[in-house]
Formats: sequence, C-alpha cells, structure tokens
Amino acid sequence: MKLDVLNINGGKTGKSVDLPDEIFGIEPNEHVVYLSVKQYLANQRQGTHKSKERGEITGSTKKLKKQKGTGTARAGSIKSPIFRGGGRIFGPRPRNYTQKLNKKVKVLARKSALSSKIQKEGIVVVEDFGFDSPKTKAYINILNSLGLNDRKSLLVTKDYDSVLNLSIRNIPNADIQAAKDLNTYQILNANTLILSEGAVDVIKKTLS
Repeated sequence: MKLDVLNINGGKTGKSVDLPDEIFGIEPNEHVVYLSVKQYLANQRQGTHKSKERGEITGSTKKLKKQKGTGTARAGSIKSPIFRGGGRIFGPRPRNYTQKLNKKVKVLARKSALSSKIQKEGIVVVEDFGFDSPKTKAYINILNSLGLNDRKSLLVTKDYDSVLNLSIRNIPNADIQAAKDLNTYQILNANTLILSEGAVDVIKKTLS
C-alpha cells in the first residue's frame, strides 16, 4: 500500500511511502486491541487512594455508655464507623493497578490499530519538518493546510523533538509522540495520525 507524501502546506511532494501490508493491512484483532487499551489505561492509575479506618482515627476509645439498659444499640468507641467522624468501613487502600501483557500481543494490537486507522483513511504522511523555536501558530497553520484543524490529530515523529512538543502542547485536540513510544490507545484516540517520513521507517523496524 502506498500513500502520497504531503508537504506542510498540504500539497503533494511527488514522493510516496510504502506501507507494508503485514503492518498496515492485516485483519484487525479487536480483542487484542481491547487488552492493550485496558492495560494502558490501568497503568496510568497511581493507586494512591486511601481513607482512614477506625483503627487509624484519632479519638478516645472509652466506652460511650453502658452495654445494656439504654434502649439503643450498644456502642464501644467514638471512632466507630456509625458515628460522624468515625472511620470508614472497608475504605480504599493503596494498591498497584499495573497489568502485564505479552510483547507479541502488544505488537499485534498496534498493527491492528494502524490497519483499522488506514481503512478509515485516518493516516496522513508528511515530509519531515521542524522549528528553530517553539511556534504554536506555525503548527496551527500546518493543521489548517492539512484540513485537520477541527479534528483530533496525533503527530508521530521519528525522534523526540522538544521544540515541536512545546509548539503543540497548548493546542486543543492536537498531540505529539515519538514513533518508538507510539501505543495502541494513542492510535485509536486520534481521528487522524500525521506520520512523518522518518516515523514510517521507525514503525516498520519496530513492528516488523
């Protein structure tokens, strides 16, 4: 499969890139994609939630009233969960939400996501470009030229580019990622992937 390479003005450069069928032309495996996305979202959780139970509340442990003869339920401590200011029953505790996934499964998930994206004509290839200094307006102009100003887009670059990151980070519905760190969730979360020529080569090497 071949795609034309566009310049930053949205015009054709006369060049094209070959997207191998074993990466961009497979039958998408929806279950593998689901597993990969679930793992990514789970790994984003810090797991630092915590509430105090009755043993951790500061307060007196003196018995509030005699055991029998009051006509009400027995009560042993002001820290009991049934009283205001008492501890919480079975409250959340810190835990690790990290999930593991086999490397081959993660690779298949990315291939499936890329194949699904190209079937929906959601991939654009542009020539490599960069800025000397952070220029948000310049990147907005590029999105306008490509007709992507009103769509959620993800720019995939060959390597990490700090200047491009600073240029893009304040633009709503626009994001950037280095090709070697591209994951299934990011592919699916964007309406359109903007692949640089260099990024295509990195994806081929990573997923082949």
